[in-house]
Amino acid sequence: MVRTRDSAAVQNGVVTVIQPMLSLWDEPAADHRDRIVARAADRVAWLRARSRGVTATDVARLSGSASVQTVASEKINGSGFGGNAYTDHGRAREPEIARWVERNYGISASDSLFHAAGETTHLATPDGVGVTASGHLELAEIKTTSSAWRSIPRSYLRQVWWQQYVLGAERTLLVWEQHDHFVPTNAEPEFRWIDRDESQIHLLVQLADQVLRIVAAARAR
Repeated sequence: MVRTRDSAAVQNGVVTVIQPMLSLWDEPAADHRDRIVARAADRVAWLRARSRGVTATDVARLSGSASVQTVASEKINGSGFGGNAYTDHGRAREPEIARWVERNYGISASDSLFHAAGETTHLATPDGVGVTASGHLELAEIKTTSSAWRSIPRSYLRQVWWQQYVLGAERTLLVWEQHDHFVPTNAEPEFRWIDRDESQIHLLVQLADQVLRIVAAARAR
């Protein structure tokens, strides 16, 4: 058998075309809709699923080794935080802000908990998920704040980058509404597009996996 330069083989005068092998890296990531673990509407199932992995809310706090221990400890022992007036306000305002996002940017509200492709313990629940006309995935994350932001808080950037990694999105519309004693200060929220950052995502994955290893070791005792 003689192989030609044009990916064909010649044997006994018969030419057979050989299809090139595709690299595994060229395979498309699993559709994000096939990776839904639970929905927030079923709060018991949603909380149970979140407890078994690292979520974007967890990752928002992962700034170094000390925070890894803190997050892991809360995964093991539970957290005493049950919310306050600020979190209650955020939950109350989120549906209205989500409608503004969909009306202006076509990103629909979502309560789905997703896992990353190939990593069932890497989890995220973005506030909005949309697909552009060209097929690209875009996310939305909604915040309320009593303070004027001079820059995006680093914890929120970590949360956004993790969500992008989990779902396979290239950018996120981060939307925030400022309030004064729980009364919105502007007629419309502020927003900024946040692009995916692979180097930051790589660091966050490493920190998240450290949390999972500590939790797994504790539960194995």
